[in-house]
Amino acid sequence: MESFAPGDDLIFQLESGFGLLRVIAVDNAEGSPVWHLMAYEELFPDVESAENALAEPASLHVRRAHMALTGRAFERTPAARLGNRRLSDDERVGYQNWIDNDGEVSDRSALLMLGLR
Repeated sequence: MESFAPGDDLIFQLESGFGLLRVIAVDNAEGSPVWHLMAYEELFPDVESAENALAEPASLHVRRAHMALTGRAFERTPAARLGNRRLSDDERVGYQNWIDNDGEVSDRSALLMLGLR
């Protein structure tokens, strides 16, 4: 599996188009990674359109500000890296709330958590 890092923008494919995820953090709890992702609302007809949208990230709408996934669940989320941008304080809020509230980790893929297939 490709290795990803905080700040990475990831693309995934659905029948209806391409969607975007963002890696917020990766924790290694008890030797097993926990992936913290953000998902955008928009779907794009092709990879180039998604890349163009990432050039203007303020135009994107957040569908889910934070999802915590097990390593196994993340592996079942087929995604490829498009690039890396610095994380903003706003993007870290959901992750910090998860830490502060002893949040749960899901074993469902990001697409299932978003209600997408």
